Amino acid sequence: MDSGRRTAQAAQWTGWRAATERALYGPDGFFTRTGAGPAGHFRTSVHASAGGAGLFAGAVLELVAEVDQALGRPAELVVTDVGAGRAELLCALGVRARVERPGLADRLVLRAVERAPRPDGLPGWIGWSDRIEPAADGVLFANEWLDNVPVDIAEVDAEGVARLVEVERGSGEERPGPAVAGEQAAWLARWWPLDGAEPGERAEIGLERDRAWAAAVGSLRRGLAVAVDYAHDAAGRPPFGSLAAFREGREVRPVPDGGCDLTSHVALDSCLAAARQAAAGRPVHSLWTTQRRALAALGVDGARPPLALASSDPAGYLRALAAAGEAAELTAPGGLGSFVWGLQSVGMPLPGRWPALAAAGGGTLLLHEDQHAEDQHADE
Repeated sequence: MDSGRRTAQAAQWTGWRAATERALYGPDGFFTRTGAGPAGHFRTSVHASAGGAGLFAGAVLELVAEVDQALGRPAELVVTDVGAGRAELLCALGVRARVERPGLADRLVLRAVERAPRPDGLPGWIGWSDRIEPAADGVLFANEWLDNVPVDIAEVDAEGVARLVEVERGSGEERPGPAVAGEQAAWLARWWPLDGAEPGERAEIGLERDRAWAAAVGSLRRGLAVAVDYAHDAAGRPPFGSLAAFREGREVRPVPDGGCDLTSHVALDSCLAAARQAAAGRPVHSLWTTQRRALAALGVDGARPPLALASSDPAGYLRALAAAGEAAELTAPGGLGSFVWGLQSVGMPLPGRWPALAAAGGGTLLLHEDQHAEDQHADE
């Protein structure tokens, strides 16, 4: 009986995108089953900050307040967390807003977007949906979402042909599939060319991520969308791809059987360009920076408190020391601090601190061709 099941399962060869979709989001998938959720398997910035000083939620709240001011303090400001896990970020943000910015808290509408069922005990003031809903005025925040949007993988064969990689669902074994063609081939040619690549070199075809991010940004009439992820641009694509898997805090072999997280770094430059192209004439301004620089701009400081504070206020010193340790983890080079933040404002300029960050060398403004004349005029 078991042998028969293994034989049947061994016949299930598909591309990585279809296999990952089923493994992560299918019935009893890695992200759709009940339980601890992502926090039980890997540590995001939200989890690194939960239970401590809450610096990450505080920084996002500062960002939300900045957008609220830029939009003229609308009657309702929607904050959407895409790939929300168990809504840990929105819970922390909502609590902090009530304490620190009650005037803003009264106007916030908090929405978690996740394909898992709504967690038991989630506060009623947090909405829950498996899809992104439109928002007239809002902030859309996607922390480690795009890396889990399934993608196909291409690999160059011995003849120099880029072929889709097929994977067997139960074992993770791979084999070459058909040559990449159509819109996937066009995406590779534009964003991750494999012409002249050595046999064995790979690319993750980010077309579905482009579409997902363009739809997310398009849900805003006015506001700011932020994607936070391990990412790369055209100047730094990983030659052998970046597919990885995690289970219970450990990296494991990628097998699309539903038992582990499956992730790959994001070609974020193509996602930002796709959102701009889909904007249908609405102004979209884009900026690329690191989490280390973004959080510093939002007031996250990893400096240790002065030792004298230990004598004058021992409890305060311990709190400040814990906050400094939290900040250090959130901004660590080579760790969470190396995450990329891609910010795109819709129907409004980027709030003032972000162009200033770019001007100081802390980020890159991605000006689109139809914005150059407009921006030059504004500078006169």
